[in-house]
Amino acid sequence: MRVVIAEDSTILRQGLVELLTLRGHEVVAAVKDGEHLRAAVTEHRPDVSIADIRMPPTHTDEGLRAAIALRSELPGCAILLFSQYVETTYAAELLADRAGGVGYLLKDRVAEVSDFLDALRRVSEGETVLDPEVVQQLFASTRKSDVLAGLTGREREVLGLMAEGRSNAAIATGLFLSAGSVEKYVTSIFGKLGLSPSDGDNRRVLAVLRYLQP
Repeated sequence: MRVVIAEDSTILRQGLVELLTLRGHEVVAAVKDGEHLRAAVTEHRPDVSIADIRMPPTHTDEGLRAAIALRSELPGCAILLFSQYVETTYAAELLADRAGGVGYLLKDRVAEVSDFLDALRRVSEGETVLDPEVVQQLFASTRKSDVLAGLTGREREVLGLMAEGRSNAAIATGLFLSAGSVEKYVTSIFGKLGLSPSDGDNRRVLAVLRYLQP
């Protein structure tokens, strides 16, 4: 993969460069703020970018806002947010373009390098990958509509795991259900949310976004 890294910590930035290079990936740019992230992605068109959220000059949400701007300017460009913080307002906006190819991992919760590299690969391939803690805080910060109130407790569990990017097989394993039962829950969720089959939209992503909408 060709990768752009945006991280204001010199040690962590260099560590990511070495980690990815040793595993055969090409780091085409490693920058320290959102402005240079946008410039690097526009110039190099990488397979995926890794971005911290809080970077200079204000150390608030520059990386996240840069990611949103890039997704608007270059639809479908893959970005993995890698941060210590959960920023719910802009994170929901980042997910709202429905295009996939976006991830949000918390630095302190990545236990294995292999998990990080797998998430990076999945994001580069167009999947949505969210840390469960990010999902929980996004859910807690949003107001659920009357339609969502119609979901059963089990359907909400299934939808939460869908939001983490889990496949039906992984959901079945996590909830100790059969694959057929999970399929029935997913179909029921789609029906209750009014998501009919469509070649142009990914219903799994739309279901998650419907749940996250304020």
